Amino acid sequence: MKIVRYSIGSKTEYGILDGEQIQVIDGKPYPEIKKLNQFHKLSEVKLLAPCEPSKVVAIGLNYYSHCKETNNPVPTEPMMFYKPSSSVIGPEEKIQNPGCDRLDWESEFGVVIKAQAKKVSEKDALKYVLGYTCFNDVTARDWQAKDSQWSRAKGSDTFSPIGPCIETDIDPGNALMEGYHNGELKQKVNTNDLVFGVPALVSYITKFITLYPGDVIATGTPAGIGPMKSGDTFEIKIEGVGTLRNTVA
Repeated sequence: MKIVRYSIGSKTEYGILDGEQIQVIDGKPYPEIKKLNQFHKLSEVKLLAPCEPSKVVAIGLNYYSHCKETNNPVPTEPMMFYKPSSSVIGPEEKIQNPGCDRLDWESEFGVVIKAQAKKVSEKDALKYVLGYTCFNDVTARDWQAKDSQWSRAKGSDTFSPIGPCIETDIDPGNALMEGYHNGELKQKVNTNDLVFGVPALVSYITKFITLYPGDVIATGTPAGIGPMKSGDTFEIKIEGVGTLRNTVA
Protein backbone atom coordinates (compact mmCIF):
# COMPACT_ATOMS: atom_id res chain seq x y z
CA MET A 1 0.00 0.00 0.00
CA LYS A 2 1.30 3.41 -1.03
CA ILE A 3 0.24 6.26 1.25
CA VAL A 4 0.52 9.78 -0.13
CA ARG A 5 -0.08 13.25 1.22
CA TYR A 6 -1.14 15.90 -1.28
CA SER A 7 -2.83 19.22 -1.84
CA ILE A 8 -5.88 19.68 -4.03
CA GLY A 9 -7.38 23.14 -4.25
CA SER A 10 -7.16 24.63 -0.76
CA LYS A 11 -7.19 21.25 1.00
CA THR A 12 -4.40 18.95 2.19
CA GLU A 13 -5.31 15.26 2.42
CA TYR A 14 -3.86 11.79 2.81
CA GLY A 15 -4.75 8.99 0.44
CA ILE A 16 -3.82 5.59 -0.94
CA LEU A 17 -2.19 5.64 -4.35
CA ASP A 18 -3.11 2.85 -6.76
CA GLY A 19 -1.69 3.46 -10.20
CA GLU A 20 -3.01 6.85 -11.33
CA GLN A 21 -5.83 6.98 -8.77
CA ILE A 22 -5.86 8.11 -5.14
CA GLN A 23 -8.46 6.95 -2.62
CA VAL A 24 -8.96 9.53 0.12
CA ILE A 25 -8.21 8.63 3.76
CA ASP A 26 -10.26 10.05 6.62
CA GLY A 27 -7.75 12.22 8.48
CA LYS A 28 -4.23 10.87 8.97
CA PRO A 29 -3.09 7.28 8.30
CA TYR A 30 -2.65 6.47 12.00
CA PRO A 31 -3.52 4.97 14.38
CA GLU A 32 -5.46 3.17 11.65
CA ILE A 33 -6.34 3.82 8.02
CA LYS A 34 -9.97 4.68 7.32
CA LYS A 35 -10.74 4.74 3.59
CA LEU A 36 -13.43 7.03 2.22
CA ASN A 37 -15.47 6.47 -0.92
CA GLN A 38 -13.78 9.48 -2.52
CA PHE A 39 -11.17 9.45 -5.27
CA HIS A 40 -8.83 11.79 -7.14
CA LYS A 41 -6.72 11.35 -10.23
CA LEU A 42 -3.01 11.62 -9.51
CA SER A 43 -2.78 14.29 -12.21
CA GLU A 44 -5.21 16.47 -10.25
CA VAL A 45 -3.11 16.78 -7.09
CA LYS A 46 0.27 18.08 -5.97
CA LEU A 47 2.23 15.50 -3.99
CA LEU A 48 3.69 16.77 -0.72
CA ALA A 49 6.10 15.23 1.75
CA PRO A 50 4.16 12.07 2.71
CA CYS A 51 4.25 12.79 6.46
CA GLU A 52 4.63 15.72 8.85
CA PRO A 53 7.34 14.72 11.33
CA SER A 54 7.81 16.49 14.63
CA LYS A 55 11.46 15.58 14.09
CA VAL A 56 13.75 13.51 11.91
CA VAL A 57 16.20 11.29 13.78
CA ALA A 58 19.06 10.69 11.37
CA ILE A 59 21.82 8.10 11.65
CA GLY A 60 25.43 8.60 10.62
CA LEU A 61 27.89 5.98 9.31
CA ASN A 62 25.30 3.22 9.10
CA TYR A 63 26.39 1.43 5.92
CA TYR A 64 29.54 -0.64 5.87
CA SER A 65 30.32 0.82 2.42
CA HIS A 66 30.10 4.41 3.71
CA CYS A 67 32.35 3.63 6.69
CA LYS A 68 34.92 2.31 4.22
CA GLU A 69 34.48 5.29 1.89
CA THR A 70 35.10 7.79 4.69
CA ASN A 71 37.87 5.77 6.38
CA ASN A 72 35.87 5.61 9.61
CA PRO A 73 35.59 2.61 11.94
CA VAL A 74 32.26 0.78 11.99
CA PRO A 75 30.26 2.24 14.91
CA THR A 76 29.50 0.04 17.89
CA GLU A 77 26.21 1.88 18.49
CA PRO A 78 24.07 4.15 16.27
CA MET A 79 25.31 7.70 15.77
CA MET A 80 22.23 9.95 16.04
CA PHE A 81 21.52 13.56 15.14
CA TYR A 82 18.40 15.64 14.53
CA LYS A 83 17.00 17.32 11.45
CA PRO A 84 14.15 19.74 12.24
CA SER A 85 10.66 19.59 10.76
CA SER A 86 11.36 22.99 9.13
CA SER A 87 13.91 21.29 6.84
CA VAL A 88 11.29 18.98 5.25
CA ILE A 89 10.20 19.37 1.62
CA GLY A 90 8.36 17.06 -0.76
CA PRO A 91 8.96 15.60 -4.22
CA GLU A 92 9.78 18.08 -6.99
CA GLU A 93 10.35 20.91 -4.48
CA LYS A 94 13.54 22.95 -4.78
CA ILE A 95 16.59 22.41 -2.58
CA GLN A 96 17.95 25.81 -1.57
CA ASN A 97 21.67 26.38 -1.00
CA PRO A 98 21.87 28.80 1.96
CA GLY A 99 25.41 29.85 1.10
CA CYS A 100 27.68 26.84 1.63
CA ASP A 101 30.59 26.01 -0.66
CA ARG A 102 29.72 22.32 -1.03
CA LEU A 103 26.17 20.96 -1.02
CA ASP A 104 26.03 17.14 -1.00
CA TRP A 105 23.38 14.51 -1.67
CA GLU A 106 22.90 11.53 0.62
CA SER A 107 20.42 8.85 -0.48
CA GLU A 108 18.70 7.30 2.54
CA PHE A 109 16.04 4.72 3.39
CA GLY A 110 13.42 6.51 5.50
CA VAL A 111 11.30 4.89 8.21
CA VAL A 112 7.94 6.50 9.12
CA ILE A 113 6.51 5.90 12.60
CA LYS A 114 2.77 5.25 13.13
CA ALA A 115 2.38 5.07 16.93
CA GLN A 116 4.01 6.70 19.93
CA ALA A 117 7.10 4.65 20.70
CA LYS A 118 9.11 4.60 23.92
CA LYS A 119 11.47 1.84 25.09
CA VAL A 120 10.44 -0.50 22.30
CA SER A 121 12.08 -3.92 21.98
CA GLU A 122 13.64 -5.04 18.70
CA LYS A 123 11.08 -7.83 18.59
CA ASP A 124 8.18 -5.36 18.66
CA ALA A 125 9.84 -2.53 16.71
CA LEU A 126 8.11 -3.02 13.36
CA LYS A 127 4.69 -2.82 15.04
CA TYR A 128 5.39 0.91 15.43
CA VAL A 129 6.37 1.45 11.77
CA LEU A 130 3.84 2.71 9.23
CA GLY A 131 6.13 2.17 6.25
CA TYR A 132 9.14 3.32 4.30
CA THR A 133 10.07 6.19 2.02
CA CYS A 134 12.94 7.88 0.17
CA PHE A 135 14.91 10.48 2.11
CA ASN A 136 17.69 12.83 0.98
CA ASP A 137 19.95 13.91 3.85
CA VAL A 138 21.14 17.07 2.08
CA THR A 139 24.35 18.25 3.72
CA ALA A 140 26.49 21.38 3.64
CA ARG A 141 29.75 19.43 3.74
CA ASP A 142 32.02 22.39 4.41
CA TRP A 143 29.83 23.51 7.33
CA GLN A 144 29.76 19.96 8.67
CA ALA A 145 33.56 19.96 8.79
CA LYS A 146 33.70 23.46 10.28
CA ASP A 147 30.96 23.38 12.93
CA SER A 148 31.22 21.54 16.25
CA GLN A 149 27.65 20.26 15.78
CA TRP A 150 25.61 19.69 12.63
CA SER A 151 22.44 21.75 13.05
CA ARG A 152 23.35 24.19 10.28
CA ALA A 153 25.02 21.62 8.00
CA LYS A 154 22.20 19.09 8.18
CA GLY A 155 19.15 21.04 9.31
CA SER A 156 18.91 24.11 7.11
CA ASP A 157 15.62 24.78 5.30
CA THR A 158 14.94 22.31 2.42
CA PHE A 159 17.65 19.89 3.60
CA SER A 160 15.19 17.00 4.17
CA PRO A 161 13.40 16.00 0.96
CA ILE A 162 10.99 13.10 1.61
CA GLY A 163 8.74 11.09 -0.70
CA PRO A 164 7.06 10.39 -2.96
CA CYS A 165 4.97 8.02 -0.80
CA ILE A 166 5.09 5.73 2.24
CA GLU A 167 5.15 2.09 1.17
CA THR A 168 3.83 -0.24 3.87
CA ASP A 169 4.65 -3.61 2.30
CA ILE A 170 8.37 -3.97 1.67
CA ASP A 171 11.08 -5.76 3.63
CA PRO A 172 13.26 -3.09 5.29
CA GLY A 173 16.11 -5.56 5.53
CA ASN A 174 16.23 -6.32 1.82
CA ALA A 175 15.42 -3.24 -0.26
CA LEU A 176 17.38 -1.91 -3.23
CA MET A 177 18.14 1.83 -3.18
CA GLU A 178 19.76 3.92 -5.92
CA GLY A 179 20.77 7.58 -6.20
CA TYR A 180 21.05 9.44 -9.53
CA HIS A 181 22.80 12.78 -10.05
CA ASN A 182 21.58 14.40 -13.28
CA GLY A 183 20.56 10.93 -14.46
CA GLU A 184 23.90 9.27 -13.65
CA LEU A 185 23.91 6.43 -11.10
CA LYS A 186 26.01 7.49 -8.09
CA GLN A 187 24.76 5.32 -5.23
CA LYS A 188 23.48 1.74 -5.25
CA VAL A 189 23.00 -0.42 -2.19
CA ASN A 190 20.77 -3.01 -0.57
CA THR A 191 19.60 -2.29 2.96
CA ASN A 192 21.13 -5.61 3.99
CA ASP A 193 24.39 -3.60 4.11
CA LEU A 194 23.11 -1.50 7.03
CA VAL A 195 25.22 -1.73 10.18
CA PHE A 196 22.07 -1.30 12.30
CA GLY A 197 18.82 -2.41 10.70
CA VAL A 198 15.40 -0.87 11.21
CA PRO A 199 14.32 -2.92 14.27
CA ALA A 200 17.63 -2.20 16.01
CA LEU A 201 17.35 1.53 15.25
CA VAL A 202 13.75 1.86 16.49
CA SER A 203 14.65 0.04 19.70
CA TYR A 204 17.86 2.01 20.30
CA ILE A 205 16.38 5.45 19.59
CA THR A 206 13.35 4.88 21.78
CA LYS A 207 15.54 4.07 24.77
CA PHE A 208 16.23 7.81 24.91
CA ILE A 209 13.81 9.62 22.59
CA THR A 210 10.04 9.24 22.25
CA LEU A 211 8.97 8.88 18.65
CA TYR A 212 5.56 10.17 17.59
CA PRO A 213 3.29 9.29 14.65
CA GLY A 214 4.72 10.83 11.49
CA ASP A 215 8.28 11.01 12.81
CA VAL A 216 11.00 9.80 10.45
CA ILE A 217 14.18 7.82 10.99
CA ALA A 218 16.73 8.49 8.23
CA THR A 219 18.84 5.35 8.37
CA GLY A 220 22.09 6.61 6.83
CA THR A 221 23.69 6.88 3.42
CA PRO A 222 25.85 4.35 1.55
CA ALA A 223 29.05 5.03 -0.37
CA GLY A 224 28.88 7.44 -3.27
CA ILE A 225 28.10 10.83 -1.72
CA GLY A 226 28.95 13.87 -3.80
CA PRO A 227 28.31 17.55 -4.53
CA MET A 228 25.37 19.27 -6.23
CA LYS A 229 25.26 22.72 -7.79
CA SER A 230 22.51 25.07 -8.94
CA GLY A 231 20.35 23.46 -11.61
CA ASP A 232 21.36 19.90 -10.72
CA THR A 233 18.75 17.21 -10.12
CA PHE A 234 19.04 14.33 -7.68
CA GLU A 235 16.76 11.30 -7.69
CA ILE A 236 16.48 8.56 -5.08
CA LYS A 237 14.82 5.32 -6.15
CA ILE A 238 13.82 2.59 -3.71
CA GLU A 239 12.42 -0.65 -5.06
CA GLY A 240 8.73 -0.79 -4.19
CA VAL A 241 8.56 2.86 -3.10
CA GLY A 242 9.22 4.92 -6.22
CA THR A 243 11.36 7.95 -7.05
CA LEU A 244 12.02 11.11 -5.04
CA ARG A 245 13.19 13.86 -7.38
CA ASN A 246 14.45 17.32 -6.38
CA THR A 247 16.37 20.05 -8.17
CA VAL A 248 18.83 22.53 -6.63
CA ALA A 249 17.50 26.08 -6.97
